[in-house]
Amino acid sequence: MGSTVVVTGSQDLVPLLPRRQDGGRVLLGIAGPPGAGKSTVATALAALDPARSAQVPMDGFHLADQELSRLGLLDRKGAPETFDAHGYAALLARLRAHPGHAVYAPSFERDLEQPLANALPVAPSASLVITEGNYLLLDEPGWREARDLLDAVWFVGVDPDVRRRRLVERHVRFGKSPRAAEEWVRHVDEPNAVLVDASGPRAARVLDCSDWRLP
Repeated sequence: MGSTVVVTGSQDLVPLLPRRQDGGRVLLGIAGPPGAGKSTVATALAALDPARSAQVPMDGFHLADQELSRLGLLDRKGAPETFDAHGYAALLARLRAHPGHAVYAPSFERDLEQPLANALPVAPSASLVITEGNYLLLDEPGWREARDLLDAVWFVGVDPDVRRRRLVERHVRFGKSPRAAEEWVRHVDEPNAVLVDASGPRAARVLDCSDWRLP
């Protein structure tokens, strides 16, 4: 596991950014369990230089509910097998191989709980592409290929009680009843979090954001 760095704000992340010897585009991964604050960290970092940064979330590669239903995986939505890991790796490969033209990435629309194709443009001016998601460090097919395309992966650590509270609040905000939200966190999010935490030792850095007031 990489060294742990205490982070109190986005400016603390700048000295940690990887650099490529060829001066080319940097692909930075931010991993961590659901509810750790990965998206908040990624958005704050990109906001420091929006003209030269882009965000490409792993969540855009959720399989659609129709396909999850066909596969019998709808009640496991969010687990590694409910993502197109190879498609995600293919997008990262395009971002690496073709920095000279715009690349369009999918996003994930939380109001619909569905992926949205070609929603996120990555311009040629984006010298830093930040991608965040649970499974960037997972040692499984598809995810390994994605990891190998990244210049570095940081891991966002979080207190488990804080993580669970955030997840329940998120699920309620997007339409679940409090009881249903708690059940989903217990039976779906929590097993995923255990799996993700086990992958943390593969990270280049561990971010301790406990003193950063993440929402």
